[in-house]
Amino acid sequence: MTVPTALPPCSVLLLAGGRGQRMGGRDKGLLEWRGKPLIAHLHALTRPLTDELIVSCNRNTERYAAYADRLVHDDSPDFPGPLAGIRAGLAAARNPWLLVLPCDAPRLDAGLLYSMRQNAADHPGQPLLLRQGEQWEPLFCLLPKSLGPALERAWQDGERSPRRALLAHKATALQCPSEDPRLANLNTPQLLAEGENEASHHN
Repeated sequence: MTVPTALPPCSVLLLAGGRGQRMGGRDKGLLEWRGKPLIAHLHALTRPLTDELIVSCNRNTERYAAYADRLVHDDSPDFPGPLAGIRAGLAAARNPWLLVLPCDAPRLDAGLLYSMRQNAADHPGQPLLLRQGEQWEPLFCLLPKSLGPALERAWQDGERSPRRALLAHKATALQCPSEDPRLANLNTPQLLAEGENEASHHN
């Protein structure tokens, strides 16, 4: 009988540091969906996976602190984008892997996160990104802590695209179907409301 390989320990980074432009400037992670803030859904999903849950946020730190073991924030005040949060998370993480997820994807499930960790364990030292059909999804990724210095160099050279920065380091893909509902970003008021409506129809 073969014993399954234990998955390497990972820290978790929930990205909640955006400007929330599509939400009229409101802090996305704290908007309610199905009766709870979006960040609470991601917290409940990822808490069992890790001894280090990090939230990247640039405001409302006292509210986000309830969902994190530690908080990180961008090192510039102008909301420079998700790669800034990923850099901060990698610098802070104590485990060999960092699971990165956006705060506005509450339909993620534990099975997909397990598959990500299993696939990454087969490719040590390489970032793993989800692909939805033909589209890379760089904010759903599992990164080796060792990638931190290379991402920092890319940032200092002016790179701001998570996709380009990660694909430059032999990223492997975990393929998901096109229009995978688990990856839906509820990042506009309309999408948030549609999610609520679907929930009420299912209840």
